[in-house]
Amino acid sequence: MLFTGNNPFEGYTYLIRGGTMNIERLGNTLATASPLILTGLSVAFAFRTGLFNIGASGQMLFGGFCATAVALTLSAPKPILLLISVIAAGIGGALWGVVPGLLKSKFNVHEVVSSIMMNWIAYWVIYYAVPTYLKGAFLETESKKISHEASLRVDWLTNLFDGSYINLGLFIGIISVIVIAFILNKTVLGYELKSVGFNRYAAEYAGISVNKNIVLAMMISGALAGLAGAALYIGNASNIQIGILPPQGFDGIAVSLLGSNTPIGVLAAAIFFGLLYSGKGFMNAMTNIPPEIADTIIATIIYFAATSVLIEKGLDRLKKKRRGN
Repeated sequence: MLFTGNNPFEGYTYLIRGGTMNIERLGNTLATASPLILTGLSVAFAFRTGLFNIGASGQMLFGGFCATAVALTLSAPKPILLLISVIAAGIGGALWGVVPGLLKSKFNVHEVVSSIMMNWIAYWVIYYAVPTYLKGAFLETESKKISHEASLRVDWLTNLFDGSYINLGLFIGIISVIVIAFILNKTVLGYELKSVGFNRYAAEYAGISVNKNIVLAMMISGALAGLAGAALYIGNASNIQIGILPPQGFDGIAVSLLGSNTPIGVLAAAIFFGLLYSGKGFMNAMTNIPPEIADTIIATIIYFAATSVLIEKGLDRLKKKRRGN
């Protein structure tokens, strides 16, 4: 900001105010953070089990497609319709995550490669499926709009936040954080998943089914990303568009890194990222600072989060050398 001839303090002030200056903007910040909570949790869960799920965007897209398809085709009372839509999103994401898991467990195909390929498979499946089966009345680039009964937006929450687009996706994210934290820290399943991630050979020697846990970990990670698709496409938005791979899946990597791959850390990091995204437009409107500065901030955070691990390892090596001397 300083190098572009602007006041950084003023810029950051407007950036924060843009996401928190009133109850409506605060609601929009939380709504923006909702998919990021779930994609960040998806990546963090995979990290904790020794996997790198870079396919959250495809899992999110396919999960959102499943939720949208249910919302547009099923007629039921709102609570039942929302429940089925959210479950469909989770199943869709899990289905998109199980393929990299199987390839990893059976053929040792690196999950980064296979999950990237699954991203593009999801992209093209939705690209052809939406115009064919869910086409809107006037545009072939997006699906029909879902009704209010099928949307995660509810009147009491919208009114509480003065007309913002906050929706039940936020509660789905918070509940997921609690459930994943419980699974990882309080259950035998969580212990086995973390053991496989820490040392798969030691886990196998201890009698843990490594292949089963790899597939299960990718399924759970994919299901979380699928829920993010529901939060975005039937929550923040009212339809699904083709030709767009949701960036929230890739932003989930940054959220996970900033949150130290812990559920509570992911929740806090996602809200921070939601603040950046919500506030950057207001910052640009009030100053001459381009909104891309917020994206630069996010990229800088990723680099610092990544190098912090290297710095920590370097410090540990120095301590060991000193102890050896």
